[in-house]
Amino acid sequence: MDTLLPLFARHGYSLLALLVFMEAVGVPVPAAIALLVAGAASAWHVMNPVTAFALALVAMVVGDWLMFLVGRHSGWALLGFLCRLSMNPETCILRSAESFYKRGKSTLVIAKFIPGINTMAPPLAGSMRMPVWRFLRYDIAGAALYIAAYFGAGFLGSRFLRQIINGLSTAGSAMEVVIIVAVMAYIAYRAWIYYKHRIYRVVPRIQVEELALRLSEEKEKLLLVDVRSHGYYDADASRIHGSIRLEPNNLTEEIKGFPRDKDIYLYCT
Repeated sequence: MDTLLPLFARHGYSLLALLVFMEAVGVPVPAAIALLVAGAASAWHVMNPVTAFALALVAMVVGDWLMFLVGRHSGWALLGFLCRLSMNPETCILRSAESFYKRGKSTLVIAKFIPGINTMAPPLAGSMRMPVWRFLRYDIAGAALYIAAYFGAGFLGSRFLRQIINGLSTAGSAMEVVIIVAVMAYIAYRAWIYYKHRIYRVVPRIQVEELALRLSEEKEKLLLVDVRSHGYYDADASRIHGSIRLEPNNLTEEIKGFPRDKDIYLYCT
């Protein structure tokens, strides 16, 4: 934070807009810290609070809008890519979709405060064909709430932040060592998480022709399951003949009755 403050004094508005925009499009940058510093800088009369707040809001909504458009045109492709970068790729899309399933469009209002869903929400809304006007209305409300929370905390806690900055400056090289160790520990933790969940990065697949042949020769030994997300599934939609429907958001209950003597094949969106 002591590094950010001099930068904000020289390039405050452009730096704030850049960090907020980058976070909105999925780049892991400290936008929340930038908002805290911007709030404190406004309290110290280094920045104009109205201009800073408005600029941050525009940058975040523009970033969300771009993610919404990409999600609308790429479907699950972007969501899959983002999930491969997440810490829990096997539950990434399901968790985000479940949030929409339970809370609906109001998810966009609180998404910024939920790790793992903050970046996923706009492209997920786009992939689910949410009307543009509805997305913008709820996204602007959510972005304003998120920015106001951190910006306001920085503004109201400017004196406390000043003490922290002074303390970091006094600690000198010792604090630099602590920061370096913390960064190395975080990198090691992310590497461990990546290794732990490596099994979920390779999904076994079967060709359509091979499955069709198996169905024609030994249909009684197979179970074909439709697990399309609720955002794409319609009760009147066509299904592969002979398949059954499984709601992904109720997985634990629905698999209890599954036979253990059959090969189970899933198909999704």
